[in-house]
This record gives sequence, structure tokens and C-alpha cells, in this order.
Amino acid sequence: MSAPVFEVRETGLPGCLELLPPRQRDARGGFVKVFHRDAFAALGLETDYPEEYYSRSRQGVLRGLHFQTPPAEHTKLVFCVEGRVQDVALDLRAGSPTYGQHAVVELSAEAANAIYLPPGLAHGFCVLSDWATLVYKVSSQYSPEHDAGILWNSAGIDWAVDAPILSERDAGHPALAVFVAPFCFGTAPHPGPPPLAGEGENRAGEGA
Repeated sequence: MSAPVFEVRETGLPGCLELLPPRQRDARGGFVKVFHRDAFAALGLETDYPEEYYSRSRQGVLRGLHFQTPPAEHTKLVFCVEGRVQDVALDLRAGSPTYGQHAVVELSAEAANAIYLPPGLAHGFCVLSDWATLVYKVSSQYSPEHDAGILWNSAGIDWAVDAPILSERDAGHPALAVFVAPFCFGTAPHPGPPPLAGEGENRAGEGA
């Protein structure tokens, strides 16, 4: 049996892609295949995702811009199963031709699209609909000591809201201008640290 075909769209950031998965529709509704190991491998994409979680947020909420630093950096696959969001990837890889630049993709349950972020990109989103649920697949497990972020309004992103609903944590991230990149463009990611005892009991992940 041949692997399903994922339509791939470039975002302008090297390695960061918008994916449109195969889906079926009939009188009952729809069916979407969001991940297929062989299809991802054929595209040169990450196929090992040891952690998966979701967030549900109301309109006007902004989460981000989040990432994990080495050696716990990770690839992230994000898709929306309820509502619509303005989704953003920010390039933090030293030596990248697009360092400090960002890509914006609208993710929605209706479009059934996803965004694929390689290690070294920060991720965030703003909710456009009444409610939105985002699902995240990540290639390394949550590591509190490597959990980091960039201040949401410091990277020149034209967000859909001027006064978003933020967590205290997200309001206190450092600005991009003072950030010292721990990522190098073109290098392979580290295998990541082993899971911590009790990890995930109180916090499922970085939330964006």
C-alpha cells in the first residue's frame, strides 16, 4: 500500500512547512489523517514524537513564543481541531538566512492544515474564533529547565489582536533583541535528556 500524500507548502523559513493532510468527507462529516510515519519519512520529516498534548483557548488568547533549548530542543507538529488561530513560527537559529524572521499561517479545523517546525524555531498563536483547540506532537519530552520563550511583541509580528490575553509567564519573556541564540542553523538536534521523575504530573508541556 502506498503512503498517503501530504501537500507541502513552504513558509519562507527553511524547514518550516505548512502541511495539508489527506482527508475524506461524506454525509457523516470528515476524516483526517494528520500523521503517517512512512509519508513523513519520504518527505524527510521527523517521525518520532514521544510526547503529544493539546490546549484549548478562548478568543483573544495569545500563547507564545515558546521553544525548548538544547539539548531538549524539538521538532513540533501543530494542528487545529476546533476553531481558527493565527499561528506563528519565529526563526532563532544562528546562521540561518531568515534568523529573526517569522512565518504566519492560519490553522483551522475546517482547513485541516498543520504547521511543521524544526528545532530552533519558537512557536506561538493567537485565537481568532470563539474557542480553539490545538494539538501538538513534539520530538522530545517536556523539560522544565530547557523551557524558554521570546516576548510576543518583540519580533515585529503583526498579531491579530492588540491587547491579547496572556499568561504571566508569557508577558515576562525576554525580547528578541537581547536573546542569545543557542541554536545553530544546519546542525542535527540533540537526542534530548531522559524524562524526569514525575514529569508531566503538574504540567503537560509548554502550551504552544
